[in-house]
Amino acid sequence: MSEIVIAMAQINPVVGDIEGNVRLIESTFLEAAGDGADLVVFPEMVVTGYPLEDLVLKPALRRHALKAVETLAAATAGRSTAMLIGAPDADPSSRPANTAFLLAEGRIAARNAKHALPNYGVFDEVRVFRQGPIPGPMALRLRDGSTIRLGVMICEDMWIEDVAEALGESGAEILIVTNGSPYEADKQELRLQKAVARIVETGLPLLYVNLVGGQDELVFDGASFALDGDRRLVAQAPWFEPATIHTRWRLQDEKWRCLGATTAPVPPPSSPEAVYRAMVLGLRDYVTKNRFPGVVLGLSGGVDSALSAAVAVDALGSERVHAVMMPSRYTSPESLDDAAGCARLLGLRLDEIAIEPAVEAFSGILTPVFAGREPDTTEENIQSRIRGVLLMAISNKLGSMLLTTGNKSEMSVGYATLYGDMCGGYSVLKDVYKMSVFELCRYRNLTRPPSCLGPDGPVMPGRVIDKPPSAELRADQKDEDSLPPYEMLDAILEGLVERDLSPAELVDAGFAADHVRQVSNLLDIAEYKRRQAPPGVKITQKAFGRDRRYPITNHFRHIGLRTP
Repeated sequence: MSEIVIAMAQINPVVGDIEGNVRLIESTFLEAAGDGADLVVFPEMVVTGYPLEDLVLKPALRRHALKAVETLAAATAGRSTAMLIGAPDADPSSRPANTAFLLAEGRIAARNAKHALPNYGVFDEVRVFRQGPIPGPMALRLRDGSTIRLGVMICEDMWIEDVAEALGESGAEILIVTNGSPYEADKQELRLQKAVARIVETGLPLLYVNLVGGQDELVFDGASFALDGDRRLVAQAPWFEPATIHTRWRLQDEKWRCLGATTAPVPPPSSPEAVYRAMVLGLRDYVTKNRFPGVVLGLSGGVDSALSAAVAVDALGSERVHAVMMPSRYTSPESLDDAAGCARLLGLRLDEIAIEPAVEAFSGILTPVFAGREPDTTEENIQSRIRGVLLMAISNKLGSMLLTTGNKSEMSVGYATLYGDMCGGYSVLKDVYKMSVFELCRYRNLTRPPSCLGPDGPVMPGRVIDKPPSAELRADQKDEDSLPPYEMLDAILEGLVERDLSPAELVDAGFAADHVRQVSNLLDIAEYKRRQAPPGVKITQKAFGRDRRYPITNHFRHIGLRTP
């Protein structure tokens, strides 16, 4: 009776580091082979890392990638274990194809190009890849001399009916999906729904193998899984960490059935845990893969910088995180105490640099030009920009990357200062709304998630979460002086940004017209700021920059809500 052991290897490659990726693939393959695997399945584009964006258009990279594929094929020589990997092809006569290679018996046994090229959200594969035809099955010879026909789909191929249907009709016996599917909230449920639909259509079991790791704004959450032909979940890899899961299959009554996996299915994380771990992994890989020694950030005593500091310590360890408190005449004693409390709980270095001498110097320099004019947001922005200069100077001198601390609510409405608090190389809160910031702070004060390097127990004083948010750039300032309450602001933004509702539709849904008009206008005019913001971890379906791209020069307004 025929059997096959398929290892699902969700690993963390580095874009462009082909030699390093080959070493990682080969060591994972040899370990899985030693543990009895007949086939080791790796994620989409694992040889080069993913997404390559325009890097894939370089012929030199594609030639290098194909040599790597041949090197990996040689690793299968003399072994009864095969591997399935992803890489771009190297055909010089046309655009590259996103390709899955079956390597067995020392050679490239089969290859399929990706058929369904996504062209939405974070994906623009139509721009850089050529479309492959609907694939047929790949034949793999087993230890007993029999052959299994693998129905290989590459990521988006699973999200449409045509590919799985054609593979089933042409004799595929097991569906295998190689993926570079980035994390966003609630996405795993959608993946499972699509996988179940393909099983219902074909009657075939399905294995789904995903990348893990951070790549610029994207975080790949792993979470690989296998479903039997009866749609039963038989294997579930962990989220946000590398893992290799072995699944054993046997041919019974002309159908392949799963006999079990090396580990029990891992339960899914809660919503705040998933978001928090995505931020940790995104920052850790951005800093590590770009070879920064650590990060520096402004620690104000507010909730956003406290959460950013906690994520940084959990990602990198306290010894690689440097915090700076930069008080002004408007900084409250409570903020000083709370910043010190955060640093103490997290065990990180905290320096204090007062900005008042620089504020006075700028005021003196500008007095001839500003004569006769009352103070306004200009003076507030000067304070923010002084802080940005100080943090950038520390970053330049010490080599640590400057971590910005603004959240999505603020970036949506432009409640941030260009060349001030927007200075920096990365933002973990860029796609996190303010109300979610509060939720994540409460979550982290109660729980240390897996793979986090920070301390157990609270990581910030409770007052940081409970006090009214303030930029402290003028006396007695509160965020709600300029913005609707965050509960209302975030609800309006969720409608405008995430669901593309019109302001009129939000008013019809019960929101006050004045608030909707204000938020909608602020959202539109702040696009120029968002274009200049640093990259940050994608969490939602409509992350700024990657998913939501609007023109800066834009006269479109919803007529019914124009101010009379």
